[in-house]
Amino acid sequence: MKILVIGDSHGNILNLKHVMGFGKNIKVGAVIHTGDWNNLKSLDTVFNYNIPIYTVLGNADIDPKLIRKLNIFPKKFSEDFLKFKIDGIKIGMIHKFIIHNSLFINQDVVFTGHYHSQKEWEIDGVKIIRCGALENGINFAVFDTKTKMVEFINHDKI
Repeated sequence: MKILVIGDSHGNILNLKHVMGFGKNIKVGAVIHTGDWNNLKSLDTVFNYNIPIYTVLGNADIDPKLIRKLNIFPKKFSEDFLKFKIDGIKIGMIHKFIIHNSLFINQDVVFTGHYHSQKEWEIDGVKIIRCGALENGINFAVFDTKTKMVEFINHDKI
């Protein structure tokens, strides 16, 4: 399964629509959003694509209406750290990555955001993937559960 990995959308609706359209075209089976939605319209934009969503909150997600809506609609949601499995792969996600966090133990891969950059590295056998941001360009990732590989995608403009 291909998973669309996005984060730090900061209310950029046009960029969200672009990336979600890309995801729909390549037939992703899930969307991971690493936080910093910023507003309800961002949530609605992603929810309208009817693709299962896994998400956490970011430091910019301070509107209590976001939390209420996220508790109803996505496949999985946590305010801090989320653990789940897709195709047998143990996945964790957090907005701001902190090295040597005990939450990462026993995960196969951890997705993170916050820094508005893309990076892949490994710590103690756990693959860490920072997906990029949807402001100041369109930077995101696609993770393939069959190959356990990530592809970073960068679009400067729509």
